[in-house]
Amino acid sequence: MIKVILTVIFVLICIFLSAVILLQEGKSAGLGSISGMADSYWGRNKSRSMEGKLEKLTKWAAFAWMVLAFVLNLKVWG
Repeated sequence: MIKVILTVIFVLICIFLSAVILLQEGKSAGLGSISGMADSYWGRNKSRSMEGKLEKLTKWAAFAWMVLAFVLNLKVWG
């Protein structure tokens, strides 16, 4: 019973992780990094922006995905 619940949570995390990754912008800085655009207001306050929040969600969801993948592959479940 617990394995079924964990599997459902695992699938939901997979779908959530896919959606969060697709919502993120690309990492191609282009010429903006040469001109110092990274030190602008948006570069300094990135953690408060939507992009920063999506990055944090991606990290936490990926961590939860890896832990659940490990737990589901243990031989304890029979």
